[in-house]
Amino acid sequence: MTETAEVVIIGGGVVGASVAYHLTEAGCRDVLIVERGAHQGTGSTGRATGGVRAQFGTEINIRMSLYSIEFFARFAEATGHDCGYEPNGYLFFATSEAQFSLLKANRERQLAAGLKDVEVVGVEVIAEMSPGLRVDDMTGGVFCQTDGLIDPLAVMRGFTGRARERGARLWIETGVGAIEVKGGQVVAVQTTRGRIETRAVVNAAGAWAAEVARMAGVELPVTPLRRQLVATKPVGGIPDRLPMVIDASDGFHFRRLGRAGAGGDRGLLLSWPDPEARPGFKDDFDSSFIPKVLARAAGRVPSLAGVEVDLTQSRAGLYEMTPDHHAIIGAAPGVRGFYLANGFSGHGVMHSPATGRMVAELIVEGRVKSFDAAQLGLDRFAAGRLIEETALI
Repeated sequence: MTETAEVVIIGGGVVGASVAYHLTEAGCRDVLIVERGAHQGTGSTGRATGGVRAQFGTEINIRMSLYSIEFFARFAEATGHDCGYEPNGYLFFATSEAQFSLLKANRERQLAAGLKDVEVVGVEVIAEMSPGLRVDDMTGGVFCQTDGLIDPLAVMRGFTGRARERGARLWIETGVGAIEVKGGQVVAVQTTRGRIETRAVVNAAGAWAAEVARMAGVELPVTPLRRQLVATKPVGGIPDRLPMVIDASDGFHFRRLGRAGAGGDRGLLLSWPDPEARPGFKDDFDSSFIPKVLARAAGRVPSLAGVEVDLTQSRAGLYEMTPDHHAIIGAAPGVRGFYLANGFSGHGVMHSPATGRMVAELIVEGRVKSFDAAQLGLDRFAAGRLIEETALI
């Protein structure tokens, strides 16, 4: 049996859900989300840290964050769902003058792009924000109050729910086997539930984006990379609104578990970009990572020495990495009707509102009006126009 849809979105995670929301918001209601999992969020979305920040080093990332964070602040109004946005802030600290200078240079770019709430902070202020943090080797830091936390699954459900209210459909447990292209134009998608005739296909397949792109004859430089999160059992003395705390020297970072105001002692969620991690589809949690991250935690917060790990909340997920750690958003060269929303390199959840808007504009209006999206096109790699991001964690 052959179905039809104006737009088929491959991947039902937070990015695909945002594309569906923004398409239906723009009046394109015949949208079909195809998700191979038994339910949404089984890929990277449900395993994400849940952080959102505008403290990036490139203008495009900063502007995508500004739009997205403002959207999260009014998410309930826009979708009818609570996304759990808490502006607890992000605190980056430096342990050398060179790192501190880089943080301050990034702040100047952020201010120029329209971020108003980012400030340089001294060591005494850092100690007040995060009691117990060892600060004797610090040179300073930067803090932005509007950065914070969201619930990634709640964001996905909110986008999907409102899109479905407007007519979008969701097929779960549906695999994609082929994308039909004739005369350089997408014409159909072959799935385990049958063939879907369509004029537009959105690749929102996360870490599996390169596999989906090859179905349309497109080579995509997106590779999966495992990142792991270690949760601790409750510890005392954690401020209710502890910011996300990031060591600019090696990317070690931590945040409080649970929502502010929940009461009682809470645990922490610890992470660190292990330089020994290698690309590949490994999304199982490796217990050998625990002592590595705990050593860094105790070295920075001495009271965490001997802290107990909560394995029920510890997890691993896949980043979808590109060579320059920036997303690939736009129309695929050489294949009309095939659109890319891939390669977020750890920023897919936080940038999902901006991504959905860009892709929806491209499909409905033929061009992206809200952002300078041309620099995120796939063709930048062949042309050598890579974008350098210095604020990575």
